[in-house]
Amino acid sequence: MEQALFLARLASRVTLIHRGGVLRASKAMATRVLKHPNILILWNTSVKRFVADGSTGALSSLDIETLTTMGENATSNLAVDGAFVAIGHTPNSEKFRGVRTDSKGYIYTLPGSTVTSVTGVFAAGDVQDDLYRQAITSAGTGAMAAMDAERWLCEHGC
Repeated sequence: MEQALFLARLASRVTLIHRGGVLRASKAMATRVLKHPNILILWNTSVKRFVADGSTGALSSLDIETLTTMGENATSNLAVDGAFVAIGHTPNSEKFRGVRTDSKGYIYTLPGSTVTSVTGVFAAGDVQDDLYRQAITSAGTGAMAAMDAERWLCEHGC
């Protein structure tokens, strides 16, 4: 939702393709998105294919599929000038059994570091960032995790 609102400040139209029929964002965030004049929401819809222009190779449209009220899938093509993909906020942390997580599944790290509850395991990016969830912060914490891991390895006989 935050990304749609940000893009709506820069673009004349933002089409938010949402797989469900209800926004799961906070009530305040959902209200802002629903009321924004530059945001159009396509409910119960998913992107099936990104389509490139045959001559330039640039993105030109999306093949989309919408679940109709009759329970059938309707396919269509949506012309676009660009695409920004954000696919939810469920952290992919289930592989890390034994590592302390919060109630939403985000891996807990010591404040200001990437150190987890398991010695020698470091967490970075979307799996531990429940506030910003952005690529740039993931890159930053990834660099932190690499430095923390190197330091740990050297302390343990690298």
